[in-house]
Amino acid sequence: MLKTKKILLLGSGELGKEVIIEAQRLGVLTVAVDRYEHAPAMQAAHKSYVVDMLDGEKVRQIIETEKPDLIVPEIEAIATSELIELEKEGFDVIPTARAARLTMDREGIRRLAAETLELPTAQYRFADTYEEFIRSAHEIGFPNVVKPLMSSSGKGQSVCRTEEDLEKCWKVAQEGGRVQNGRVIIEEFITFDSEITLLTVRTVEGTKFCPPIGHIQQGGDYIESWQPHAMNEAQIQEAERIALAITDELGGLGLFGVELFLSGDKVYFSEVSPRPHDTGLVTLATQNLSEFALHIRAILGYPIPEIKLLSPGASKPLKAPEELAEYSIEGAGQALSLPNTQIRIFGKPNTKPGRRVAVALAAADSAEEARKVAKQALSCLEVKA
Repeated sequence: MLKTKKILLLGSGELGKEVIIEAQRLGVLTVAVDRYEHAPAMQAAHKSYVVDMLDGEKVRQIIETEKPDLIVPEIEAIATSELIELEKEGFDVIPTARAARLTMDREGIRRLAAETLELPTAQYRFADTYEEFIRSAHEIGFPNVVKPLMSSSGKGQSVCRTEEDLEKCWKVAQEGGRVQNGRVIIEEFITFDSEITLLTVRTVEGTKFCPPIGHIQQGGDYIESWQPHAMNEAQIQEAERIALAITDELGGLGLFGVELFLSGDKVYFSEVSPRPHDTGLVTLATQNLSEFALHIRAILGYPIPEIKLLSPGASKPLKAPEELAEYSIEGAGQALSLPNTQIRIFGKPNTKPGRRVAVALAAADSAEEARKVAKQALSCLEVKA
């Protein structure tokens, strides 16, 4: 039998599935964990468990049973206090248990970035009650952005444009959070020219950066990404400075998705994920090593001699319009008839309104052309009952 390392993935969505595939290409044993059966990464992993990952005792039981070499969080909603204890006992948490805890909620990472590292960010307030929320919204001013402290794919995020929106935005934040916690963050609405993801890789050889990825969000969830995003040298240097500062503070090895706003010559820190990023799906069509391959190489301690953009490219996710217990995705053949186009169908067991179920990827001579082709490919795909 091949002697190899074992990774245990906490969270098994479409990003985790690509991580599992890359790990297996290097002979790694894989275990996928999530809160529901037949999650995408479970379909590729050697072994899987279904468990509430906020239940520290159950997470510990699985980890003590499997004894993985690496514990790899893929989502925020995990019992991070248990991960801290497990790390103290000798388990290796990627990138670190502290990073998983800090980035689990927006308060921890925002305070670290703005107050400890003094990185440029939007003004912000936190509120536990509706009364605090109203007061904070007036202090920040209108419009402002309201988010639950912990959510995925932009759930619970909204723009509060006037006083009339306050009640609706509070309700959206309460219903959209991963954990039933009333605390929200209210942020200054920055008028930005564009928003980017700077994929930042901490390796045994030092920190490396991918070419910047531009993206568009609606309701806090990405609807399009492209690479490279046009930036001048000063913007690139400032973006890399910010990304280096926050990832050095978080430590460990692996890939981080650092989200930034570009406003004129200014660059603002927004958020960071210590794991592959949804907008980074575009790297499956653009780079010599995708963000998933980079993540696996980095956490295994393998060298990454070069991160090279092979072609400009773009991604457009397919989202389900309604809740379906059984569904199909039609039009794959038509989408794949377009030149330099790929699709990934995630294999999620059911759909919900707005749930990502597939992605269209395109490569072209320019990011602008790739965006057009990806849009055309997406238009071929349809979710049907």
